[in-house]
Amino acid sequence: MKRLKNGVLSLLSVLAVLSCGEKKPAQEVKLTDKQLLIEIEGQYEMLHTTATPHISEENYIPRTINDDGTTRFVGNYNWTSGFYAGSLWYLYGLNNDAKWKKRAIEYTEKLDTIQYWGGNHDVGFIMECSYGNGIKFSNDKAETYDKIIVQTAKSLATRFVPKAGIIQSWNSSSRWDCPVIIDNMMNLELMFHATKISRDSTYYQIAVSHADNTIKNHYREDNSSIHVLDYDRENGEILQRKTAQGFKDDSAWARGQAWGLYGFTVCYRETKNEAYLKQAKKIANFIKSHPNLPEDQIPLWDYDVTAEPDTERDASAAAIAASAMIELSTFVPEEESKEYLQWAYRILESLTSKAYRAEVGTNNGFLLKHSVGSIPHNVEIDVPLNYADYYYLEALYRKKFWF
Repeated sequence: MKRLKNGVLSLLSVLAVLSCGEKKPAQEVKLTDKQLLIEIEGQYEMLHTTATPHISEENYIPRTINDDGTTRFVGNYNWTSGFYAGSLWYLYGLNNDAKWKKRAIEYTEKLDTIQYWGGNHDVGFIMECSYGNGIKFSNDKAETYDKIIVQTAKSLATRFVPKAGIIQSWNSSSRWDCPVIIDNMMNLELMFHATKISRDSTYYQIAVSHADNTIKNHYREDNSSIHVLDYDRENGEILQRKTAQGFKDDSAWARGQAWGLYGFTVCYRETKNEAYLKQAKKIANFIKSHPNLPEDQIPLWDYDVTAEPDTERDASAAAIAASAMIELSTFVPEEESKEYLQWAYRILESLTSKAYRAEVGTNNGFLLKHSVGSIPHNVEIDVPLNYADYYYLEALYRKKFWF
């Protein structure tokens, strides 16, 4: 990361020129980093005040806003349960205020039972965002949290299907034999982390096998990803190529493309296998060069839907991609790095604008507006989502402390 320091001033100069040349709303005033952080803290104070009365209930983690305007809370076994704790950890990382650390610890340690749960592949999301960040930001918790990360990896390893070489996502049903979704790339970080802690290569081997088969089977010639593959558990053959949340089976669901970009960037970080870096760059270029990508770089919910003025955007997909691009920029030559960083910062500029970031005191305390959960299921359409906030904060943290 430090090797880029010499190029930072020139990069910032380019960004300044671009900023001056862009048309902005008349009332838009660009905040300093300090002003932005103050507004973010104001929103999360509001969210904390709303969440606190629910802390002793089964559903206590703020996820989104219901149709009636109330905050929707979820429990430990919801796939999004770790993102709120993770956002609190990043707030602590950004401002070093002990109150955010205290809150992060509280919401992290309530997830303790997840380490023993093998019922879902999303334990990687849940525990890396919470306990994983706890290890990063709190040395006094590292020894205890390390054990929990390893135990969670043991639980996730029970979902590995050797004949297919993948970690099964959803459970088998009348519709699926062994479904694997592109989102599952995000759970591999847990396996790599557990390997470093335990020195047990089993987790590493599972992660690599899953990543290799994802490159082989999930990606099309244009470098877009299929959402769901259904494998035959007994011989590893592919039974179906489908989507659950995208526009159609052969379309490019926006958040799925971002999951893949982020996941393969992590895989390269942990293995230094050039195949993973190459795949991450292919995905990045698919997104960046797509003719349906809007000028403000916040994608439509699927890259293959018709681009109309009222077509839903997905701020969560943009935030995931921005955070991934910042990390990817640290693994490539300087000219490529500048290009990726410039793109990531442009996304962050849009997300930070009034078009996507909520004013203090609105949006029930969530930071970002205009995300999409699942249009085919008619749920969480044009709403805030806790994972959009999480990856936005992660990107801001990386921007501030890596460069």
